[in-house]
Parts: sequence; C-alpha cells; structure tokens
Amino acid sequence: MKRLRVLKNILVRTKTHHIIAVYTLFVLLCALVILFVEPDIKRYADALWYCYAVVSTAGFGDVVVTTAIAKILSLLVTIYSILVIAIVTGVVVNFYTEITELQKKETLTAFMYKLEHLDEMSKDELKEISNQVKRFNDNIKN
Repeated sequence: MKRLRVLKNILVRTKTHHIIAVYTLFVLLCALVILFVEPDIKRYADALWYCYAVVSTAGFGDVVVTTAIAKILSLLVTIYSILVIAIVTGVVVNFYTEITELQKKETLTAFMYKLEHLDEMSKDELKEISNQVKRFNDNIKN
C-alpha cells in the first residue's frame, strides 16, 4: 500500500496523472466509437474488452473489428498506449532516481559535516560515526 502511495505522489508531482487521465478518456471514447461502427459488437463492455485486448497487445481474438474506422482507432490506441507507457515509466524512474540521489547527497553532506567537527564530538557520537563507516564498508563488500 505504501508503494502505491509513493507512486501516486510521484504521478501527481510530475503531472503524469494528467497523461494517464487523458489516455483513459481516449480509450473509453474509442470503445464508444467502436461500439457504434462495428456491426458485431453489441455491448459497450465488449467494445471495452476489445480495447483492453488492443492496449495489452494480447489480441485474444474473441472480438474482431472489420470496419476501417475501428481498425484505424485500434492502431491509434496501440500507438498511444506505447507512448504513454514509455513516457510515464521514464518520468517515474527519472523522478525516483533524482530523489534517491538527493537523499544520498544529503546523507553524505551531513556525514562530511560530522567528520569536519570530530574534535567537538562526544565519545558516543564518535562511536556512532565509527559504526556508520563499518556499515558502509560492509555494504560495499556485499
């Protein structure tokens, strides 16, 4: 659950939730158009199922379009899906990487500050720095 909240926060901060919302609306509208132009699709749920098959590139084959308009919409949904997945994934990974690097930099800055002021520290503080260095070395070895 925590990871989903983190993902949601990243999507909101990077404004990619707008891309996902527009994409979802586009797919829903394409399903509606396909419902009206395809003679074999009688229910909106079947049109949505077809769009899901196109989006997921599974192509189950249980629902097939025959009109030119539906085929063009299928092509557009496929291309749009690829673009949205690429953009959103790239933005999320880049944002997460930047946050991680920033946290590392802040941690390193705080550690360097402590090293510069060793002569002002108590024995307990020095012992904690020693333990941090040991943990760091252990992480490098593993």
